[in-house]
Amino acid sequence: MSRAARRGFTLIELLVVIAIIAILIALLVPAVQKVRESANRTQCENNLKQLALACHNYHDAQGTLPRDGNTNSASNNYVNSHGSLGVGCCGGGAPRWSWIARLLPYLEETAAASQGNIPIDNIDSANAKPILALDLKALWCPSDDPTPPRTTSADLSGILVGLTHYKGVSGSNWGKDGWKVAPNAESSFTTPYTNTGANGSSNGLENGDGIFFRADLRFGKMHLKKITDGTSNTFMIGEDLPTYVNWNAWSYPNGACGTCAIPPNTGVYIPTSGKNLGPGDAGNWPERYSFRSKHPGGLQFAMADGSVHFVRQDIPLQIYRQLASIQGGENANVTSY
Repeated sequence: MSRAARRGFTLIELLVVIAIIAILIALLVPAVQKVRESANRTQCENNLKQLALACHNYHDAQGTLPRDGNTNSASNNYVNSHGSLGVGCCGGGAPRWSWIARLLPYLEETAAASQGNIPIDNIDSANAKPILALDLKALWCPSDDPTPPRTTSADLSGILVGLTHYKGVSGSNWGKDGWKVAPNAESSFTTPYTNTGANGSSNGLENGDGIFFRADLRFGKMHLKKITDGTSNTFMIGEDLPTYVNWNAWSYPNGACGTCAIPPNTGVYIPTSGKNLGPGDAGNWPERYSFRSKHPGGLQFAMADGSVHFVRQDIPLQIYRQLASIQGGENANVTSY
């Protein structure tokens, strides 16, 4: 047999082939990642639409959007010492249920709502505890890492709870923490995002100027007619990253709401005081009780009319806040941002 018949690849030829394959992979991987993110964003958009649709179905059946908090103590104040626990905070011992928990029958989870006797039983009752641990796929955004139930969610520490990527929008106001208490009821509250909202309050936790906040049932029913700024330009539900923030339980009012007083993606793509959000900063609620996502460049919101829009993270803060209030009289249009 001749030498030419036995000839194989030379080392140089082999290296050239490997280099070509490496270049092709380098070109292909970003394209695959882009397609994957597009699919994830679409799935996330569908989740938000389903939540918004469920809210509208609830509204049609109940004459109100689902509310947050404990109807048994609607007049209780929340003070810094926790000597008098409020409607939406803090801990067990009362039927403190979130808008998402009340929405379960409209998310094909009627059996779970019945088993937990929502919203009648205490949130930490024997019947309710198994329900708190439900890992609801409708509350997952696939762009983020998996977030299995855990026992370290704020205010429900020690109880296994399922987490949520989607939170109700409490509005544009943010600042002191107290209900019908002096303006500086909680003097330890310091944040660069303090803002007096359209309702004249800076207490976005318990007197928000948006659709959902942790004690909104104090103010009675929320009919869509109350959204005088227009349902197509008012945020209702937004994205968050439960692995980054301790307030993340879907069943609990203090874990299922966020404020737009804080800029979008704060701590993820947008640093606060030069510091990005990490596990060690997840308890910094005055600057983290807000909205963020892993979608490049921004995050998605379901509007009060049920539509879903992608909002750029560089949206002017004033416009972002205006889109979060329900009766501010602003002319902000979400399609522009």
